[in-house]
Amino acid sequence: MLNFIYYPISFIMWLWHEVFSFVFGDTSGLAWALSVVFLVVTLRAILYKPFVGQVRSMRKMQQMAPEMQKLRKKYANDKQKLATEMQKLQAENGANPLGGCLPVLVQVPVFIGLFHVLREFKPGKTENYYFGADEVRSFVDSNLLGAKLGGAIFPIQGVPSVTELGGNLLNQWIVMVPLMIAAGIFTHITARHSVARQAEAQAGNPQAAIMNKLMLYVFPIGVVVGAPFLPLAVLFYWVTNNLWTLGQQYVVYKRIDSEESQKREKTAEAAKSLAPKPGQKPVRPQDRKASDVTATNEPETVESDEIDVPETATSNGSSPHGNGANGNGASANGSSANGNGARPSGGQKKPGAKPVKTPGGASGKRPSQGGKSGGSRPGAGKRKRR
Repeated sequence: MLNFIYYPISFIMWLWHEVFSFVFGDTSGLAWALSVVFLVVTLRAILYKPFVGQVRSMRKMQQMAPEMQKLRKKYANDKQKLATEMQKLQAENGANPLGGCLPVLVQVPVFIGLFHVLREFKPGKTENYYFGADEVRSFVDSNLLGAKLGGAIFPIQGVPSVTELGGNLLNQWIVMVPLMIAAGIFTHITARHSVARQAEAQAGNPQAAIMNKLMLYVFPIGVVVGAPFLPLAVLFYWVTNNLWTLGQQYVVYKRIDSEESQKREKTAEAAKSLAPKPGQKPVRPQDRKASDVTATNEPETVESDEIDVPETATSNGSSPHGNGANGNGASANGSSANGNGARPSGGQKKPGAKPVKTPGGASGKRPSQGGKSGGSRPGAGKRKRR
């Protein structure tokens, strides 16, 4: 039924046994023990990247804990709305509550597969999944300091006993007790390390508090109490797995702490760069807004060149650009000319004339009176006398 689990587990274990049996011999108990140890190392190395994702997901969930608590209080009577808002919050922060479950879920079938493969090493058995008859016989005959790796002191569920495998109970206890204690201690240390990383809000949750108690005390005690009922090789699995978890947590948490510290430093530097320099008056947002409004409401000044209006001829026929020698130099409006061809002042408007608006001011106005407004030729002379 679970052959898709048993065959891969037995293959990895067989592969490592081939490597170590080349060094220590086929029937060496150390070769078999190391094959179990490196089975754990191989699987945990494969699960390293998912474990990093698990830690990141846990960090995001811890940061979201206060907001999630507010949502629980706000939608306490509307479970559907609460679930919708929770999903929305998780999507905005890129958090996945199930993202950290993969490493834990994978280890469960691995343990089941290893337990099943180990209990199938029995005298007279011809094969054990990927192991042939020779490998089965080698495992049954092997011992580590007089202890049988596949035997249990109190066998259950088809596990062969130590005496059935030809072992000695005293030697089995001598090897098993230190491994039992080590497995329990490392399980407790690993759990304590995980609990210490929890946020205060999550640690105050009643459900989280119960789980913390189970991790800190019940699981380690369960390892110690259950060890005599399992094959000795399972204890090597537990010790190795907890040691790997402890070291992996240290490395991954240190890496993520460093990344978050760098992000905080960059944020602080960015805020510092936006702060006003010493002695500089800070610009408040309302001041900036008011200045923008003033600049918007202020009329725009358009600079334009003066409009050149053609000068009119004088009433006595003198040239407007003359030097005052011909005629009296009277201007079209009756004022005295300056003799150098100055423009008419345009002080009066021609009756019925339409006023001309120019952006340049008074300097660009049309002359109000005169002969022909801009139509007379500037070079016209006196009339011919009869």
